Amino acid sequence: MRFLMFISNMLIPLIIFYILGFGVLMKRNIYEDFVEGAADGFKTVVKIMPTLVGLLVAVGILRASGFLDVISQALGKVTEGFGLPSSVVPVVIVRLFSASAANGLVLDIFKEFGADSYAGRVAAILMSCTETVFYTMSLYCTAAKITKTRYTLPGALAATAAGVIASLVVARYMG
Repeated sequence: MRFLMFISNMLIPLIIFYILGFGVLMKRNIYEDFVEGAADGFKTVVKIMPTLVGLLVAVGILRASGFLDVISQALGKVTEGFGLPSSVVPVVIVRLFSASAANGLVLDIFKEFGADSYAGRVAAILMSCTETVFYTMSLYCTAAKITKTRYTLPGALAATAAGVIASLVVARYMG
């Protein structure tokens, strides 16, 4: 165990020294390469900022308006039969758009039901089994200028469904 802790603590410094050493061996101007990369990164941030702001505002509006509560009550009647608590339904929906907003909802579930409750376990596992599909698609497809996303959304939604099912199965057997 101590060996793993040592490797864990040394990994980032080793990577930094590797990059610097490789740059020196290749006779590259490391500082100029770093500055050029940082400038490219800043240009990417400026390109994706409108998409990011739009998604965050949309999630904030859905949450503040009470729409998520209405949806969770309506869908909760159906999802309870499958083992998905109605309190977790908003997490599934919001997770598609924003991880930070979904984290806030999970914390609300922890406060109301407890982290060791069935709803708390499902929500926690769900957060690790799913991805922010729309955020990721809009961010990376915009940044990489990908326009043909024919199978991306169905595949990502299928993976999310698999993550939801996995979280239900794992949470059921944990308790």
